Amino acid sequence: MQYRKLGDLGLRVSEIGYGGEHLVGKPYELVEKIVNTAIDGGVNIIDVFMPQAEVRSNLGKAIGKRRKDIMLQGHIGSALQSEGQYVRTRDLKLCDTFVKDFLTRFDTNYIDFGMIHYVDTENEYKEAFESPYIEYVQKLKKDGIVRYLGASTHDTATAIKMVNSGIIDMIMFSVNPVFDLSLGVYNLDMLWDGVKLDKLQIDPLRAEFYNLCTAKGIGITVMKALGAGRLLKAETSSLNCALTVNQCVSYALDRPAVSSVLLGAQTVEEIRQCLAYESSTAEERSYMAAMKGGLPILNGLCMYCNHCLPCASGIDIAAVTKHLDTAKIAGVDQVKDLYSSLSRYGSNCIGCGTCEKNCPFGIKVIENMKEAARVFGK
Repeated sequence: MQYRKLGDLGLRVSEIGYGGEHLVGKPYELVEKIVNTAIDGGVNIIDVFMPQAEVRSNLGKAIGKRRKDIMLQGHIGSALQSEGQYVRTRDLKLCDTFVKDFLTRFDTNYIDFGMIHYVDTENEYKEAFESPYIEYVQKLKKDGIVRYLGASTHDTATAIKMVNSGIIDMIMFSVNPVFDLSLGVYNLDMLWDGVKLDKLQIDPLRAEFYNLCTAKGIGITVMKALGAGRLLKAETSSLNCALTVNQCVSYALDRPAVSSVLLGAQTVEEIRQCLAYESSTAEERSYMAAMKGGLPILNGLCMYCNHCLPCASGIDIAAVTKHLDTAKIAGVDQVKDLYSSLSRYGSNCIGCGTCEKNCPFGIKVIENMKEAARVFGK
């Protein structure tokens, strides 16, 4: 495993990290195998945004005595409603409850990176950075409960504002070619005709963000590097071509200030595939040839992250959307049993619109729920 400096913090993180969201609902035996395979492969950073008690306990138990070898990203503001659904919050009582829960379930007295959870708009910035919430998280750092303050966001302008605040020490950001490449900024023929990698032009604001992080010594940990798996299939990648895991990881690691790419995996084979990047060749990592002739379309694509929650009807929106997308490609029969096993369906949507306001990617959730009801007949 190769290790990179995380900004100016004096820490070195594995360039392949682990995002634990796919372990929700998985049995402990599987969690243990995946976590230990990751750590044995050199992974030393794990993101834990999930507030569910079971997955935190399973992860904590699986890490066990290896806690000193692992840096954890724990999200302050990711909590559960009384109904058991994920919710973003700046309520200090809820935040404190889940910080203490985190420490208990991981059998630790500190969180390596206390993440200011999911700040994507001007209003969300004010709610987090211009309120008692920010005093609370800064006190956690002062008291040693949090060693470093981080933040997570999908929005470039908000990311720039948080870096310029001087408050955060690192940042978690969504990085992949579809998010980066900006139509109209470059001549496509020139871009794909032997242009050197360092001449690759991206959205100017995202370029500013990467360079700002470099200048200020703010390390970036990456989420959404595979676009929720969409980039791995030509029919869903928006690049008119399929990339491999190695190519997606290589692209993210090539961005300035990027320290670690946090990949999700729900099987031992998947985590091994992620770790295989370390032994891959330069040819296997090269994404330029694969993307030649591709046209990035920067439209709204569901990343199955469930940041749209909570849902007033208790729908697991990410699961419904994922099954709908799979049905479009592979046919309804491939996923009808999985869809039927859900506790709530697209047909339960009441069209309140809260999900669409929460979504960082502009997904038309209500239309998706209606389509799921039509496709699956529930």
